[in-house]
Amino acid sequence: MKKKLFQLTAAAVRAWRHSLTRRLRVWAAVLIVSLTGVVVGTMLLAQSEIPVGPFRADMSISPSIKGGTEVDIPPLGSLHLDSHAGPIHLKVNLGALDQQRTEALIEDPTVISVVGQSAVDDVTRGVLQLSLRALGAAIACALILSALVFRNVRRVASAGVIALIVTGGSMGLAAGTVRPDSIGEPKYEGLLVNAPAVVGDARRIADNYGRYADQLAELVSNVSRIYTTVSSLPVEPSGNTTRILHVSDLHLNPAVWNVIKTVVKAWDIDAVVDTGDIVDWGSSAETTYVSSISQIGVPYIYVRGNHDSAAIQAAVARQSNATVLDNSTTTINGLTIAGIGDPQFTPDKSETPPAEAADNPAVDVFPLSGERLAATIRQSKTKVGVALVHNPAMAPPLSGVVPVVLAGHTHRREVRMLAPPNPPQDGASPSPAPSAATPASPTRLLVEGSTGGAGLRGLQKEEATPLQMSVLYFDENQTLKAYDDIQLGGTGESNVEMQRNVIGVDPEPTTHPSVINGVTPGITPSRR
Repeated sequence: MKKKLFQLTAAAVRAWRHSLTRRLRVWAAVLIVSLTGVVVGTMLLAQSEIPVGPFRADMSISPSIKGGTEVDIPPLGSLHLDSHAGPIHLKVNLGALDQQRTEALIEDPTVISVVGQSAVDDVTRGVLQLSLRALGAAIACALILSALVFRNVRRVASAGVIALIVTGGSMGLAAGTVRPDSIGEPKYEGLLVNAPAVVGDARRIADNYGRYADQLAELVSNVSRIYTTVSSLPVEPSGNTTRILHVSDLHLNPAVWNVIKTVVKAWDIDAVVDTGDIVDWGSSAETTYVSSISQIGVPYIYVRGNHDSAAIQAAVARQSNATVLDNSTTTINGLTIAGIGDPQFTPDKSETPPAEAADNPAVDVFPLSGERLAATIRQSKTKVGVALVHNPAMAPPLSGVVPVVLAGHTHRREVRMLAPPNPPQDGASPSPAPSAATPASPTRLLVEGSTGGAGLRGLQKEEATPLQMSVLYFDENQTLKAYDDIQLGGTGESNVEMQRNVIGVDPEPTTHPSVINGVTPGITPSRR
């Protein structure tokens, strides 16, 4: 038994020492070292940064059994495409916006018509560059690692050839199995799971935005032209007049900034007030959108909407000309403005109550927020002329506390007088004594439509969604004397309408409508 075991051991040693076995061991070692170099080089160096539309995209290649492509859009989530087979996985991270390219897109929204094709070209060029970089990195790492292990020119060269064949073959397999139609069938993760329901038909949005962009130049031109008729309207506010532009619910519409700047310049606006929903989801990726506030050229007063997160509010506050009101006040040209942010953050349009009201469904958070702002106004040492809220449901507690309340949220313009506050019941504590901020007249609520035309979702509809804003005129006593309602045609329309509303003793204002659609408008005074 021992003799037989000895013979087997001796045979194994002879086989191990055989020249053919030695060659196989060497080639196996070269293959392992080469593959290790390919993996290490690809993981460490197969990365590049390229511009894709307004984004700075980080692209990388990594070994994978299934292949495919992953597109990360932090913090919204990611989408996965079954784009190709093979041992290569492509990852694209769209986490950063290029400031210059984004500003160019916002300044000239007509560029959106070529962004799609340029993005395809950018991605194609980026993938080619990344493939060459990955090939070079794989070969270089394989050569360096094999040189450190073998110190033999022939074996080092063999490792380089193996790296070239493996990497090139993997890329060839991936290129040969590309499925262009996979982009139409992505798998979503994170917030992007809701993307199909939120955005709807992407082709319809793209088509409508193309028509919208074609009309933008004429529409902005008509905004400027319509102001030439303002001087002929009766009851032009004069003297120490403060002009306030009220906007609301921009909803990430890039086209609206040029319109706002045109109105600010034409109407000689003293300040812009924004009653919230400046973006759609409240994500950190949307913070770049608010950077255009600094280009408006006048103070920008803002209260948070239910689509605006704390990150968006902080981004607005960082703009040099912006003031965020959250149960606080500010004064512009003698006009004191108070405001408070929306108590809910519901970018998915849900009605989920905030944490403080979750345990008590009977609690209505909107009147509570209105009461908080009313208490702040009563305690103010100076008279408050205007209160800003997002949701009109926050306005009733402000009745009799401030002359004018501005709101948004509903995407429908509305003007009405708030019901007077209820008198105290017998035995109940009387209302606080009027302060310097308490007006003698009833409170007027002005709800603005969507200045952004409901954003991209407004482009889904066949019926045009107009862009609406208002210019308010206050005298030196912080009294609202008149307001101009401006309405700009929505998708595919370039008409602009302006209506002067004069505030008198009668709660119903006198109106003077004006319309421009490429012709000189006529002025026809009328009553509502």
